[in-house]
Amino acid sequence: MVKRAVNEFVKGLWEEIPPFRLVLGLCPTLAVTKTVENALGMGMAVIFVLTCSNVIVSAVRNLIPKQVRIACFIVVIATFVTIVELVMQAFTYPLYLKLGIFIPLIVVNCILLGRAEAFASKNGVIYSLADGLGIGIGYTLALSALASIREIFGYGTFYHISVFGPSFKPFSFMVKAPGAFVCLGLMLCIMNMFKKK
Repeated sequence: MVKRAVNEFVKGLWEEIPPFRLVLGLCPTLAVTKTVENALGMGMAVIFVLTCSNVIVSAVRNLIPKQVRIACFIVVIATFVTIVELVMQAFTYPLYLKLGIFIPLIVVNCILLGRAEAFASKNGVIYSLADGLGIGIGYTLALSALASIREIFGYGTFYHISVFGPSFKPFSFMVKAPGAFVCLGLMLCIMNMFKKK
């Protein structure tokens, strides 16, 4: 049991890392990764919502009629997204403003609904908890890696700390939408090269 729970957790860190392996959740991945701060904020929100919704869906999976399971999963996810949104408004309001519409849009993020449907609705609470944590942390690491590259080259900073000094001319393309696509494409290429090896 412990070994399987560890395996479910670890798979989300590399084998099934959402943006790179499952190619899910790309809209917020591209939109919020201008800075590492934004990426970490979104990642923490997704970890909380994904883990809690996985646990609840797994716990009540036998009580939900098959005909309304998707609607029930969305209600569960929306409940935790509302909690995250209210907590962010109360304690991290500047970050909440930076992330904007992408916090409420976690409800329709295909990662969360996909994990609820494909995993939590078919497995026990412990495995679903491990899966939610693993996929959530993997997603946060992916966002942070992409944001690091974009922030370093686009602003010349890392977590608002200057990296190259005052003479650096930022490559502003990296913090615009096309730069996000190019950077993500290069990272997908690198991940696929590792997978082949």
